[in-house]
Amino acid sequence: MPEGGLVIFRKISQRHTGVRPSAATLAAAAAILLSAAYKPHAYQSAEQAGGQANDTFTVEKNVMVPMRDGVPLATDVYFPAKDGVRLEGKFPAILERTPYNKNFSEARAAYYAVRGYVYVGQDTRGRFGSQGVWHMMTDDVDDGHDTAAWLVAQRWSNGHFGMVGTSYVGGTQHALAESGAPGLAALLPVDAVSNAGYFGMRNGGAFELRFMNWIFTLGAPEGSREARDPGTKAALDDAGKHVQQYLLALPLRKGTTPIKLAPEYEDWLVYAMGHGENDEAWKRPGFDVVDEMDRYADVPVYLIGGWYDSWALQTTMSYMALAKSKRGPIKVILGPWIHGQHMMHSQGQVEFGPSAALDSDAFHMRWFDHWLKGEDNGVDREAPVKIFVMGGGSEEKTPDGRHMHGGVWRDEQEWPLARTKWTPYYLHGDGSLSTSQPAEGDSSTTYDFDPRNPVPTIGGNTSSGAGMLLQGAWDQRCSDAVWNCHDALPLSARKDVLVFMTPPLEEDMEVTGPIDVKLWASSSAPDTDFTAKLIDVHPPNQDFPGGIDMNLEDGIIRARFRSSLEHAELMKPGTIYPFTIHLYPTSNVFKKGHRIRIDISSSNFPRFDVNPNTGEPLNANRRMAIATNTIYHDRQHPSAVILPVIPQ
Repeated sequence: MPEGGLVIFRKISQRHTGVRPSAATLAAAAAILLSAAYKPHAYQSAEQAGGQANDTFTVEKNVMVPMRDGVPLATDVYFPAKDGVRLEGKFPAILERTPYNKNFSEARAAYYAVRGYVYVGQDTRGRFGSQGVWHMMTDDVDDGHDTAAWLVAQRWSNGHFGMVGTSYVGGTQHALAESGAPGLAALLPVDAVSNAGYFGMRNGGAFELRFMNWIFTLGAPEGSREARDPGTKAALDDAGKHVQQYLLALPLRKGTTPIKLAPEYEDWLVYAMGHGENDEAWKRPGFDVVDEMDRYADVPVYLIGGWYDSWALQTTMSYMALAKSKRGPIKVILGPWIHGQHMMHSQGQVEFGPSAALDSDAFHMRWFDHWLKGEDNGVDREAPVKIFVMGGGSEEKTPDGRHMHGGVWRDEQEWPLARTKWTPYYLHGDGSLSTSQPAEGDSSTTYDFDPRNPVPTIGGNTSSGAGMLLQGAWDQRCSDAVWNCHDALPLSARKDVLVFMTPPLEEDMEVTGPIDVKLWASSSAPDTDFTAKLIDVHPPNQDFPGGIDMNLEDGIIRARFRSSLEHAELMKPGTIYPFTIHLYPTSNVFKKGHRIRIDISSSNFPRFDVNPNTGEPLNANRRMAIATNTIYHDRQHPSAVILPVIPQ
């Protein structure tokens, strides 16, 4: 996080709370500010962003807007002004409903207000200045509707508004779109919470531990109603400082950690970690998009996502559902980004080139200027799908030590691409990966998975990971940067990581689209996990003499959910079952001389919770057991990765 961001975080926090932020608060600030997808210039005060010392907009702070149950939500309203005097008339509005403190939206609010919009920023229920009790996403449907009804009834409203926001704040856009709210005219969800029971909060039946980190470091200690008491906040801050130890002590039991001081946050976390079935608990407005098409408003929607974002697969799922059922128009852009960092052109240890960065403010403004002001700026005529195809760079070391992977933007007409050649690459007993089918006869590879020694997560699709997870593209080698690594070895050296790799490619090969890994496997345990990771193996060069094993995408399937995410069914030890692991989508050119690699294992921690292999109820185990897991790769059991190859 830029130094200026910490300075502004301190200033804003002291301005509105009178308290200098704690060390834990400052550590959490990076994730909060990144969740707002700010550009570097946005680490300013509203006055600075307006360009002229607060003479081009005015603001009404903490307007308390009542919801249908009487609970008031704190709302700031920014108006266009001239010479410090609010302009009269009716204006389109931009609405942001956030759990991350509306005060952090000052710069963005000013940006819109000085350009002729009324900007409405609101703390969601139970967060910061708003009253009520927080519930993860589920109140945002009705609250969004009631806020919209209030907004369009104001004398300054022209009856139409759009919405902005990233992550949870993108999820509040989806929630409002499912509410039947009046006046909604355009959406711009960025890395938005959606389809949480498929691959969002639960992923293939496993739990995404970034949400435990969110509760411990952002949810409970930052902005909760309990954290308004200084003593309680100190205890919650202290818990957040020790989240790594709590991760190692899982499962999480109710009443056993300081999070019990914020009971609604503890209740949600314990429930979410124990509820693996993708049933009505997850398939409901606020959490879900793909199953809510009948409720979802038919308005222009531009989805923004990243290949390394924690919601990349959900973003493409939402796009496919909306594009099929709505007039929209529905558009999506997918770049080489981690969560909330679309304005950056390097992620992790990799540089993608200056063109990879998105000018977020200008991008958003074009969308709203067309749909809310009627400007003929051409945004409606652009291709519905825009993707950044990673790869093809010089692979030299940049001045800041990253490797230049490069890439280019390309317009497409649909997702997945109609010209995709779905190509199975089969796993073979000698560790090779090829389009040749496995031979007849028995062939398998067996390994022991010890849940006490899980495979460390090194980069990938995650968020809310400050102090817990590396994000983006990383060489798959342990180092001091990975807190739960115990050596400096590559992950491929582990006995519980099975590596399958092609020979060096004879020509460039583009892989763009969703990726499935089809496994045939058995276990000595009644329940276990299987994980897969797609890797671009770069050959050695002068700058990187050891080469680079660059992660692209990963995924997991919890064995009890192998047949259905809706219904759990334990395995019979020793029985061979088919498994499908859905990796997140990507777009990457594997250059000539590179190798395509698939790693198979049974853990990826702390990206996902670790399976104890005992078959006990989720988040309620008291035991752990080593599972002896076997991957089959013969003609009768042709395990493979299905790659979306794009013909040249």
